[in-house]
Amino acid sequence: METKSSHSNIHKLSFVGLVITLGIVYGDIGTSPLYVMKAIVNFGRGQINFDYITGALSCIIWTLTLQTTIKYVIITLRADNRGEGGILALYALLKKKKKSTIYIVAIIGASALIADGIITPSITVMSAIEGLDAFHPGVPVIEIVIGILCALFIIQQFGTHLIGRFYGPIMFVWFSTLGVLGVVQISHFPQIIQAFNPMCAVRLLIDTPSGFLLLGAVFLCTTGAEALYSDLGHCGIQNIRVSWVFVKATLILNYLGQGAWILTTQNHGTNPFFGIMPSWFLFFGIIISTAAAIIASQALISGLFTIFNEAMSLNFWPRQRISHPSNVKGQLYISFVNWFLLVSCIIIVLIFRSSSRMEAAYGLSITITMLMTTILLLNYMKSINRPMIFIVLFGILFLSIETSFFVANMFKFMEGGALTVSLAGVFTLIMYVWYNGRKIKNKYIQFFKIKDYAGLLQDIKDDESIPKYATNLVFLSKADYSSDIESKIVYSIVNKHPKRADHYWILHMHFVDEPYTNQYSFEEIIPGTLFRLEFRVGFRMQPQLNLYFRRVISDLIKSKEFDLRSTYPSLRKHNVDGDFKFIVIHRVHNYDHGFSIRDKFIMNFYTVFAHLGITDIKAYGLDTSNVQMEQVPLIINQTYESHIKRIDNIEKESEEEIESEELEQVNPIKNR
Repeated sequence: METKSSHSNIHKLSFVGLVITLGIVYGDIGTSPLYVMKAIVNFGRGQINFDYITGALSCIIWTLTLQTTIKYVIITLRADNRGEGGILALYALLKKKKKSTIYIVAIIGASALIADGIITPSITVMSAIEGLDAFHPGVPVIEIVIGILCALFIIQQFGTHLIGRFYGPIMFVWFSTLGVLGVVQISHFPQIIQAFNPMCAVRLLIDTPSGFLLLGAVFLCTTGAEALYSDLGHCGIQNIRVSWVFVKATLILNYLGQGAWILTTQNHGTNPFFGIMPSWFLFFGIIISTAAAIIASQALISGLFTIFNEAMSLNFWPRQRISHPSNVKGQLYISFVNWFLLVSCIIIVLIFRSSSRMEAAYGLSITITMLMTTILLLNYMKSINRPMIFIVLFGILFLSIETSFFVANMFKFMEGGALTVSLAGVFTLIMYVWYNGRKIKNKYIQFFKIKDYAGLLQDIKDDESIPKYATNLVFLSKADYSSDIESKIVYSIVNKHPKRADHYWILHMHFVDEPYTNQYSFEEIIPGTLFRLEFRVGFRMQPQLNLYFRRVISDLIKSKEFDLRSTYPSLRKHNVDGDFKFIVIHRVHNYDHGFSIRDKFIMNFYTVFAHLGITDIKAYGLDTSNVQMEQVPLIINQTYESHIKRIDNIEKESEEEIESEELEQVNPIKNR
């Protein structure tokens, strides 16, 4: 039952793989020319000159070289989890080796990535549509942007596989356009290539007042690097590395071209991205920019679906309903996430109303994600025994760079950055509470040895005075060992309501740290009575327990390990299949005995956040027609000291108490 990624056909280096990579990986970083140079010009009002522009361009070139090329494309892409990338895939690779607080680093990084990702569709689409002002002043930009965003999110539920095949060719045209437009402008002012000298960046940062703060605008050129790592599993490392050479070249050419145009025209009021376009080309430029912005937004949405799916499998987020709008492996649709993103994007558009104001909120959270990724990478390098000198140099270089970007971006906090940081804080709180709440609940799971209850189960099965509950009774279990059974299952079968069945099934779902594993094992624990199935499911797989179970039963029938026919004589005579009944047990947190202050805080919020998710029945894809949900106390068979006093003769005791009170009132001093 193990599956392989359907993307394996494009993992190998090929022309088709390169084109597909352009459409999947580079949407965010590839649309940054729409707003980066505009942000740099807005920051440097009153000091725009040759040194300022070449220094800013040098910062961009070396940021793309150090941060994107060296850290992510060359080094980070090697830290893959069976071909999958991203901060949560990296955490899944580490969590067995690092059992301390490394999960906090992962949830902070993932939360910041989600928070900053919410603003990406808004700023990219807004930047593209604002170009219409240069072509046709007075167009209703806000309304058009909201309309595009609504259409983009509405089509998610139907899948994008039909139009997705055009993403790669469109992005190839986009990057080619960037390069050509840049070369034309560079030819008018070739001195701009001095920006390749890193000393231009150094002089700007040191000599220019508030030059360090310019890094907040420069950083926008590399915000898509983290998304590039997350998309590793879709395209493969070789396709990303080779296509990045083309993408980086066109990006740098376009940035240089914008810088040349700024210096030759001294036009500081027009977005230089649209300024470098000839007037006859402007309409086509707006169309291709809008298409690229939509593709970038689509890639971001798909990436967030994947992040939330991973977070659920890693117990960082409440289970959500996940559907697969197409047969393409890895294409997910999460309704809650989709509509939450749409509402958030519309609110951001209405609050900021221009891409220039959005730039102030954009980038701050993603610096946190990059810092967290660096910390995880350092742990990963240590776990695979990389030379310590390499680990130290890597840490010093990139922690210094990213800390500098973080400090520079912190000055955006009051200008809009507080919004994304606050969102990141909310997501972090939810993930922290959910992860630790599950751990607290699991701490109170009691396991019994199945052998101690084998006789009891057999006697219940044979006791015809108990009405038969089902032919096959199936329980979901958290027991990692086939020799164990949870007290809650015993409580359900024996105490809550005696449940007689011909066959009892224990199903255990084990989420492994590999992305696309899909395996099962079968064991007959009590011959003819109790069976155990363990499913091993990858953290990027959507659990479809009902489907898996049917396939397993089919395998067992073929191997003659199980007889599916009904045990009722009349039905068995006609080869009618036996019935199945699933029991899903929900443990209810109903009191706080033994909880510390921290645990009470977590469990109270855990109860609140549980309303964000769906039931285990829906989460595991069970057929609701044959499933029953049962509630049992979180803590079973645990005794506490009782302070209540028994009174056998209530009337006599009451009379004595009344007489005592009357005497007290008559002569209180004497009675004292």
